[in-house]
Amino acid sequence: MAKLSVIIITKNEEENIRDCLKSVKWADEIVIVDSFSHDRTVEIAKEYTDKILQQEWMGYGRQKNLALEKATGEWVLNIDADERVTQELAREIKEAIQEKQYDGYYIPNKAYFLGKWMRHSGWYPDYHLRLFKKGKGRFNERMVHEAVQAEGKKDYLKGAIEHFTARSIGEYLRRLDKYARLTIKEREGRAGWYRIFFHPPFTFFKMYIIKRGFLDGIHGLILALCHSYYTFSKYARLWEKSSKN
Repeated sequence: MAKLSVIIITKNEEENIRDCLKSVKWADEIVIVDSFSHDRTVEIAKEYTDKILQQEWMGYGRQKNLALEKATGEWVLNIDADERVTQELAREIKEAIQEKQYDGYYIPNKAYFLGKWMRHSGWYPDYHLRLFKKGKGRFNERMVHEAVQAEGKKDYLKGAIEHFTARSIGEYLRRLDKYARLTIKEREGRAGWYRIFFHPPFTFFKMYIIKRGFLDGIHGLILALCHSYYTFSKYARLWEKSSKN
């Protein structure tokens, strides 16, 4: 029987981690790399696993690679603390890793924004490679927006990972601001006025019109505006960084 390891990285996730771990408690192993949380994250996690490693923050990619190194399963499922594995997906995963026809699987992301399932805006189904054979994949070591680089044959699963992105607009904007800062840390070059001027409205147009975010109602409007702000913040920060050099 093929063994499955679930890997999760955490920091101050006491409001999310229990529901996340409940959704994957059927796995053979759960590996957590925690960045010295100062809330009850680790205390709660200990109810579900004893494989908890504390590591100062190194960036999303490097943290997940550390968790990957500690995993002992033949297969690895990567999820975040604010995500849940549905029962449908759990059944598919169990079947897929026993069949051994593929080396990795793309899984759809079912994202909730302010409590609403976002069916459009480019957010659904939004497939990502989440399940893969340990020896076949590794994360690129980016500070943010990391992804699995995997070899071999891949297929798609139907069951979704549910992603509870934010409880408030303020929380989501703070997260986007964090992403913008991390992105700029690993980017070089200059951001001309045209990027600052044109890219934010294009981001809004793409999400709200091309990706039909308007069908998500007021949530789609707010989401497109938030990402327009994120795009502006990213390029404005890049301009600021290059101007100081």
